[in-house]
Amino acid sequence: MSTLEERLQKLLSISSTSLLPQLEGKVTRMVGLTMEAVGCIVALGDRCLVQVRKDRWVESEVVGFTGNLTYLMPTEAIDGISPGARVRPMLEEGRLPIGEELLGRVINGLGKPLDGKGTVKAKDSVGLQCDAINPLQRKPISEPLDVGIKAINSLLTVGKGQRLGLFAGSGVGKSMLLGMMTRFTEADITIVGLIGERGREVKEFIEQILGEEGLARSVVVASPADDSALMRLRAAMLTTRIAEYYRDQGKSVLLLMDSLTRYAQAQREIALSVGEPPATKGYPPSVFSKLPQLVERAGNGRDGGGSITAFYTVLTEGDDQQDPIADAARAILDGHLVLSRRLAEEGHYPAIDIEASISRAMPNIVSEAHLQGAMRIKQLYSKYQQNQDLIAIGAYNQGSDPDLDQAIYRMPDIRAFLQQSLTEKFTIDESLEALVAAMTKE
Repeated sequence: MSTLEERLQKLLSISSTSLLPQLEGKVTRMVGLTMEAVGCIVALGDRCLVQVRKDRWVESEVVGFTGNLTYLMPTEAIDGISPGARVRPMLEEGRLPIGEELLGRVINGLGKPLDGKGTVKAKDSVGLQCDAINPLQRKPISEPLDVGIKAINSLLTVGKGQRLGLFAGSGVGKSMLLGMMTRFTEADITIVGLIGERGREVKEFIEQILGEEGLARSVVVASPADDSALMRLRAAMLTTRIAEYYRDQGKSVLLLMDSLTRYAQAQREIALSVGEPPATKGYPPSVFSKLPQLVERAGNGRDGGGSITAFYTVLTEGDDQQDPIADAARAILDGHLVLSRRLAEEGHYPAIDIEASISRAMPNIVSEAHLQGAMRIKQLYSKYQQNQDLIAIGAYNQGSDPDLDQAIYRMPDIRAFLQQSLTEKFTIDESLEALVAAMTKE
């Protein structure tokens, strides 16, 4: 009898866990980046496998639908796809192995290793999506973060949990400044997202900027420019999700994403492919809704939790600060650092334009004396820049304007204060001492 009961229990367990028949669809049309499929019972955001050749399946994501047509976007090249290709919905949720084992690794937008060190074996795992934190439950920004750069520490002080944009054109030292922040910032863990940049920069950033010591406490998510638009989009989301995981563990996380503009361009490619109309300079409306959805996930966690201090690079094409992505990013971030091409051409590094830059959290996290000193040096710098042409041709008469006289006298010391070599590190206290010295030196 016991044997019969055991057999019945075994049969019941098999029947209860057996999978339901899986419905497959087929590809009916392929235009540009998008596949059209019929016969799939899927929802927006679901993942599918598309058969490209007999033995090759490519992961795709549902990005839209019209009637019985489903629009799919592949994560990689689909050369060789033919009409009627099979589309198989993926029933299991995609999850990323995560934990201490992920530190020191380089992965792509799907969480697969790029560093040749084998699969990531971790006890914990997370999905790509995370519930947003109630804004009233977030810990306010109340303490400064030392980034090791005296111009930022003293004049544009960053707070733990702040989100800033690094606005720059090409070739003005953006990557160098990011590298300095990576090496010098006082954070438990660094998460780096290289989104849509040149492929050669990935290895250069890891070997020359991070180094072995920096990589040991970092996670790098890389999706170069030749990746599909969906892969670049996923890489940015995965970068943020990894940072959220460590923040929830109580860690102080530094998140560097290069660049937010490439993320927006990837979303533009997807949106235009599924028929969304362009709005501002070719960017569809969904781009401007995706940006805050990504950026708002960074910041401080709940009371007693960790923080994500995030720096997003924003490419200003032709140094146009009114580029639609730059304008939208400026509105949703907690401050911006603008790099000047004029300063870079003068050999002034880091080429931070202190007139155009601002840290919105600074008044709440520094002393009144610190704030007044920073305001004074900005005033003198601005006064000099406004009258630079008069000074250069000798048309200004000394004594006409006491503030301008002071600016002319202090300018060599101010310029020396604003510059810093790639290997120098200044703590917040050292930065304030340098600021006082620049303003009081005889």
